[in-house]
Amino acid sequence: MQNLLPEPPATLLPANDEADAALAAAQEAGTDEAFAEVAARFPTFSAAWGALAARAFAAGAVVTGYAYARTGYHRGLDQLRRNGWKGHGPVPWSHEPNQGFLRCLYVLSRAADEIGEADEAARCAQFLRDCDPEAADALASN
Repeated sequence: MQNLLPEPPATLLPANDEADAALAAAQEAGTDEAFAEVAARFPTFSAAWGALAARAFAAGAVVTGYAYARTGYHRGLDQLRRNGWKGHGPVPWSHEPNQGFLRCLYVLSRAADEIGEADEAARCAQFLRDCDPEAADALASN
C-alpha cells in the first residue's frame, strides 16, 4: 500500500561554528573535563552532550551516559521544534548539525536498555530509525 500523504520536509538544525570549534578542541584534548566545558559553555548544543554520553557509556558509566544523553535529547527536541519540526518527519544524519541530537537518541536507547528500561529503549531506537535509518546504521557500526 502506498502512503498518499506527503512526508514532512526534513528538519535541518542550524550550524553553530563556535560550538563546533570548541567541540573539536575538546576532541583534541580528549578529556571528560574538556567535553564538560563545551556542554557548560553551550548547553543547548546536543553534540557536546552526545559526546559526553558516548564517552560515559563506553567507560561503563551507564547511568551517567543515560543522564547526559537525556539532557542532549531534550535540548535537541527543543531545537528541532524551534526549527519547524512538528513531532515527526526526517531528521537526516547527513546534515552534520543533526548528528548531536541523533547520537543522544542512540545512546539514550542503549543506556535505557542497560538499566532495564526496555520500553524506553525500544521507543528511542524506533524514533532514531524514524528520524533516519542511516543514523541508526552509522551509530551502530561505531
